[in-house]
Amino acid sequence: MKSALFKAFIIGFLSVTLTACYGESEKKKEPEPEKEKVTLTIRNPKVEIASEFEGMVSAYEKENPGVTIKVETVGGAADDYSDITAKLAAGEGPDIFTNLGREAAKEWSRFLENLSDEPWVGRTSENVLSGITLDHKVYGMPMNIEGFGIVYNRELFARAGISSPPSTYTELEEAAAKLEEKGIMPFANGYYEDWKLGHHMASVAFAQAEKGFAQELDDGSANFGDDPAFQDLFSLIDLTVQYGNERPTSTDYYTELERFTEGEAAMILQGNWIQPLLEGKAISVGMAPVPLGNRKESRILAGVPGYWVINSQSSPVEKREAKKFLNWMVSSEKGQAYLTEKFHFIPAFKDIPVKDIGPLGEETLQLIKETDTFNWSSFSPCIKQEMGEVMQDYIDQESSRKEAMDEFDKAWKEGACLSSTS
Repeated sequence: MKSALFKAFIIGFLSVTLTACYGESEKKKEPEPEKEKVTLTIRNPKVEIASEFEGMVSAYEKENPGVTIKVETVGGAADDYSDITAKLAAGEGPDIFTNLGREAAKEWSRFLENLSDEPWVGRTSENVLSGITLDHKVYGMPMNIEGFGIVYNRELFARAGISSPPSTYTELEEAAAKLEEKGIMPFANGYYEDWKLGHHMASVAFAQAEKGFAQELDDGSANFGDDPAFQDLFSLIDLTVQYGNERPTSTDYYTELERFTEGEAAMILQGNWIQPLLEGKAISVGMAPVPLGNRKESRILAGVPGYWVINSQSSPVEKREAKKFLNWMVSSEKGQAYLTEKFHFIPAFKDIPVKDIGPLGEETLQLIKETDTFNWSSFSPCIKQEMGEVMQDYIDQESSRKEAMDEFDKAWKEGACLSSTS
């Protein structure tokens, strides 16, 4: 009797134990719930770093397997502004894109996510957030610091007997004549894109205009033709056309750079953002300020060219992941390495080490440290586009200087151009 009871106990014990083990085994075999997958679209405006940017995104995706990022690289000869404006108005804008700063931020404010609480905000360099802060709220992360000026070929300058870069319009004119005498094309001009004329070169004139000039334009007490800086800007354009390649308004960004990097021309009006395109080229370059007239001040134009912003129309999940990506870009060791070592960016963050930003980047940074700089001018992207097109007509001799100045006045009075998409 005792033996039978003992056997029954053992069998029952083993049965319960095996059942429990089987249940545990079954629990272990149950698949874990899939992590939420998110697809983001980011618009990269830097054609110079198209492949490098894709590489950075791939590195992020490997660390974050639930996130897929589609990159749209738009720039150069493409009409980036009109395209992004149409997409935003249609509710089809990318999750992450760029904004030029204060005036553009005002026009696009309804599309911009508030980023004031992001962890990178307190790490930015001094004053770099002023261009994207509205009503004490930060709407964008600074992309980098860039300088615009005359990029010149040191070897060609030496061949023409030019020992130092020109610092006044007269010196620039003399340098151009010396280069031409030696059979060297002084300027490679790519004026096909209106942004170079309407944004970069117009900013040079605004930076050197009379104090309060923009406000006087706003209240109607001044016109573009009244200010010496804008008169000098047109004289500078005349000089580059006189000593440059044929058909400049049909010559795009890439052709301009090719002529310069292949040693066909001694100067281009560009910035340190072209450093990635100089890699592997047997060329020694320098950076000098763009001289307007014979002013004693000779400073380059420098500052934040644009800000990474997040589309407020994106879903909460997309916005969350977009914020994570931007923070990774400027906070992780790998992201920071891409910014400086691959993109050759001058960082806009005080705690990102500056290394391997390239010779042009180093020289630009040195100019920024040694001298005061003019800042990029902030005015409506629509006005920039209009001004660029007006200058193209002037270059093509389809209008006089006075007619061009009058068109500037008209464009300024018409103001913002995004109202039609409200």
